[in-house]
Amino acid sequence: MITRYTRPQMRGIWTDENRLVTWLRIEMLALGELVKLGVVPAKDFAKIKAGAARCEAAPDRLVERAKELEKTLNHDVIGFTTAVSEQIDDPASRWFHFGLTSSDIVDTAFAVQLVQSADLLIADVREARKVIARRAKEHQFTPCIGRSHGIHAEPTTFGLKLALMYDEFGRMESRLERARETVAVGKLSGAVGTSAHLSPKVEAFVCRKLGLRPAPISTQVVQRDLHADFMNTLALAGASIERWAVEFRHLQRTEVLEAEEPFTKGQKGSSAMPHKRNPITWERLTGLSRVLRGHAVAALENVALWHERDISHSSVERIIFPDSCTLLDYMLGLVVRMMDGLAVYPENMRRNLGLSLGMWNSQTVLLALIRKGLTREAAYEIVQRNAMATWATRHAGRMDADFVLQLQSDPEISRHFRKGELEKLCSIDFHLKEVKARFKAVGL
Repeated sequence: MITRYTRPQMRGIWTDENRLVTWLRIEMLALGELVKLGVVPAKDFAKIKAGAARCEAAPDRLVERAKELEKTLNHDVIGFTTAVSEQIDDPASRWFHFGLTSSDIVDTAFAVQLVQSADLLIADVREARKVIARRAKEHQFTPCIGRSHGIHAEPTTFGLKLALMYDEFGRMESRLERARETVAVGKLSGAVGTSAHLSPKVEAFVCRKLGLRPAPISTQVVQRDLHADFMNTLALAGASIERWAVEFRHLQRTEVLEAEEPFTKGQKGSSAMPHKRNPITWERLTGLSRVLRGHAVAALENVALWHERDISHSSVERIIFPDSCTLLDYMLGLVVRMMDGLAVYPENMRRNLGLSLGMWNSQTVLLALIRKGLTREAAYEIVQRNAMATWATRHAGRMDADFVLQLQSDPEISRHFRKGELEKLCSIDFHLKEVKARFKAVGL
């Protein structure tokens, strides 16, 4: 588990102590219901409760003893049940784990951990969206060039970029909420899922108390397509983070420099070049998203188990789920920090807008000519010809190259426009007239 970078709350979910305490809670809920059903004597349950309370009061000692026993037993759940039975220290311990199989406890507790993790991740995304929304509103009308294929296209605003990010993270939030529900499934249906030794009433009661729903049908395990679905959701969240990490990395390039990740006091950019301010955090997020995708592949491999179960999935899950949940928690924390401290340079955006010499007006002029009666082919040819002439003027060393002036000098174009009409069309404001509507559409 990547404990170095994760926040304590998420890290605590995946500790051995939390896992075994959750196992213990499931066992005790099941026993309590068996008492109500008349299977377990109340006096024996009281003795079991006393021993369980001692275990819960010292979870570190419970973990230590269970691990010590596991070295000989080579079975983690039996190590756990034996350690608890030692604390009960009474013949009543015979009822502990009654009618249950290991996966009843392990898979149901696993669902609890996944739900707990999902709740934190959902909170993380909501926090990130608040910061993104604030920065989007701040730059709602900050004009910048839009790019397709990395080439200047038409003007947009930096706020619209961030509104798009806000919307994408909204889908991330929705997917995580759905994934939380998907994995909120427990089972206490026994060794092959037939409920032969334990009433389904016990399963239903325990799951309800844990905030889970009982699997309508299972084998010895909860089916792993559910967990693969959850892991794919985490991987997709990472992909969205990477999408924006790549965007901001490009915007930080020296020749662009429209936005820059925070560079803190005392930070060093390069061991060799003191002038460097590199987008290292966005690059880190790009790399970590690859880890999440790799773990999603492993989760997909876990779906195919032999017959009613094998144990090939278990070793994989002990790595990929704690790591992925804690990793995404860390990544979302970084997104909050990056977006909160993101340096934005409107003056560079204005400068970059000028680099394409006003040719971002080409579609506007094309459509205006079509409205005036030209065929699309004829209008396209005229506008493209003037765009190429504008580039040629700049390449020839003329620093006064300007697309609108070039258009005005072409009689085939100028004769279609009244005085001042072309200049009015070729303006930033023309491209930004629907910005408020786009913000409203995403709830900003």
